[in-house]
Amino acid sequence: MIARLRGILSYKSTNFIIIDVNGVGYGIQVPLSTFYELPEAGEKVSLVIHTHLKEDSINLFGFLNEREKRMFELMITVSGIGPRLAMNVLSGISTDRLEEALSTGDLRHLVAVPGVGRKTAERMILELKDKVNRVLAEVDPALAKISPLEEDALSALINLGYKAATAKKAISTVISMEQDALTLEKVLMDALKILSP
Repeated sequence: MIARLRGILSYKSTNFIIIDVNGVGYGIQVPLSTFYELPEAGEKVSLVIHTHLKEDSINLFGFLNEREKRMFELMITVSGIGPRLAMNVLSGISTDRLEEALSTGDLRHLVAVPGVGRKTAERMILELKDKVNRVLAEVDPALAKISPLEEDALSALINLGYKAATAKKAISTVISMEQDALTLEKVLMDALKILSP
């Protein structure tokens, strides 16, 4: 089973990318949430991977972080939801918003996602309502309930080799000290100053 790939992004489109790992090109399907955060073709990239085995094929699904991957894996446990629909859901709603909608039984936000009808949304809520918070918190408590900016910064620092809890503490310190509008670059620069004595 492939769990993570790190290499050069050799091709990207809105739902399919190729990562070159030491001369081997891996075709990976990605949700839009991951696609928009990818670097340009020719640059280094690292994704967590879900390997989906079928009788006649092996498909790889890539995500920026473990939370997004776990949400995907939760969704495909729901009867009637396959990998394609799960990717569609993650492309249409953020992981945080999806978690909130499932936890609170918010049908309106779920049926607003293209491809998700009322019956599918009801089934998702019924089967995942009690699981979603527990499962996502298990990934890493430091990743639970953070803003997209914090999540991006945390992912970058983890990819640089820092532990999630240590990186999150540095990011929180930066955000609490800054009064101006923060960019990802600013948060990373200041967090690295804290982490590198």
